[in-house]
Amino acid sequence: MPEVRIIPCLDVREGRVVKGVKFVNLRDARDPVEAATAYCREGADELVFLDIFATVENRKTRLEWVKRVCDVTTVPFAVGGGIGSLEDMKALLDLGVDKVSINTAAVRNPELVREAAREFGKERLVVAIDGRKNPPGSGLPRLEVVVKSGTESTGIEITDWAKRVEELGVGEILLTSKDADGTKEGYDLEMTKAVAEAVRIPVTASGGAGKLEHLYEAVVIGKAAAVLAATIFHFGEISIPEAKRYLKDKGISVRI
Repeated sequence: MPEVRIIPCLDVREGRVVKGVKFVNLRDARDPVEAATAYCREGADELVFLDIFATVENRKTRLEWVKRVCDVTTVPFAVGGGIGSLEDMKALLDLGVDKVSINTAAVRNPELVREAAREFGKERLVVAIDGRKNPPGSGLPRLEVVVKSGTESTGIEITDWAKRVEELGVGEILLTSKDADGTKEGYDLEMTKAVAEAVRIPVTASGGAGKLEHLYEAVVIGKAAAVLAATIFHFGEISIPEAKRYLKDKGISVRI
């Protein structure tokens, strides 16, 4: 079994790391450079930075904080939010970003995934998928893709979309449950497992981590190749070393 990656997620708004619940009610967490430095020191395997309001506000990722983060980060990291073209991706990769993550732009223009994978290599491209569960009788898929920070329905079934982006050449999927985000009640294991079993590329589970058991469940039940969390790490509830020790003791392969 490949090593499971532990990934702190840093949602950025107006140059600060923030965290909310179900994509709303944001509270300030810390400075992104300070956070990146601390997580690298603690042994995070990767970092993900998301400029969460870039798409909603119809703007590109602000490069100022990205430049500052590039100067201090010693592990691979991805940046997403407001990336809508190959030029946007190139600007970030040229700064030193390891991977770019696209979400809404991929849904709007799936060919962008193919073009980006061909231009930059699949290992540098992540498709982020935000999903929600719909009730029976809604006329929508039970597991549906949502875009624009979860504010817009697409009517697209989530495993269909995951298979499509894999065919288009993406290297990995970052899957976030809008319903579970920030609740600390656990990852959406049904959604995570459905996507992980639908594709051959790595799937990172995101949204809902609240205790160590949730990380284990995402890997063993949800079949995730990596676990991403924000609240528990940002506010000191669980440390990266603690998470890795716990998973290792449970027989999960991690990088210590």
